[in-house]
Amino acid sequence: MKTAFYISDGTAITSEVFGHALLSLFPVEFNHQTIAFVETKKKALETKEIINKVAKKSGEAPLVFHTFVNHEIREIIDSCDGVIYNFLEHFISPIEDQLGIKAMPKAHRTHSIHENTYDYRIDAVNYALANDDGGNIANYAQADVILVGVSRSGKTPTSLYLALQYGIKAANYPFIDDDMDDLKIPDFLIPHKKKLYGLTIDPQRLMDIRDGRLANSKYASARQCRMELRAVETLYKKEKIPFLNTTKFSVEEITAKILAETGLHRHKY
Repeated sequence: MKTAFYISDGTAITSEVFGHALLSLFPVEFNHQTIAFVETKKKALETKEIINKVAKKSGEAPLVFHTFVNHEIREIIDSCDGVIYNFLEHFISPIEDQLGIKAMPKAHRTHSIHENTYDYRIDAVNYALANDDGGNIANYAQADVILVGVSRSGKTPTSLYLALQYGIKAANYPFIDDDMDDLKIPDFLIPHKKKLYGLTIDPQRLMDIRDGRLANSKYASARQCRMELRAVETLYKKEKIPFLNTTKFSVEEITAKILAETGLHRHKY
């Protein structure tokens, strides 16, 4: 199996994102290895040795994606037995030419605690946890978005991802079996109707998820799942609530689609 390394003087998140995005275009299975905080010559030499051992054992040069700004550390990694892909080096010169100024390289520049973005994200995560699953309906005025849907349609992970990645305060409220006879927007949500965003899911997928939680129950039955989903989707259409079927999407894709449709401001960088 081919190996891909993602290396950085910081979190290595940028290397991972770029590297995974590129490798996803190829139908090849990789052994992915991330090495973060390579901040000293000693750590760089140790990392080089790891790469060289993999190359020797496999007989193939590993792919090495990195984003170093320190020249000495970068030279050590570049001298390894892997194939080097330096994202920063590729883009810096053209951008310098376009902007007419020189770049000022600095370690931990993209994922450190700076400006107010970190505080936004921490506040948003606390808000999402406190307002999960309808646990607190008193402060929906603070929400940037309120996700609604049946149980196990993806509300909680989506709320937390919006908070952690983008600093967006996302509450979520579940529609349960007792609501289904006369499903409508609860009175306390009506003042916040413009913040509502609905999630739905295919009945079979919902049944599989629920069966893993409560096997052989009414909650997980095909009839119950179909009935609940039919009811909420009818509500979304009647009340003109934007909604998304989450069945074939990852949480990253779900949040991206919500952000694109709602135009919510991202507090990420």
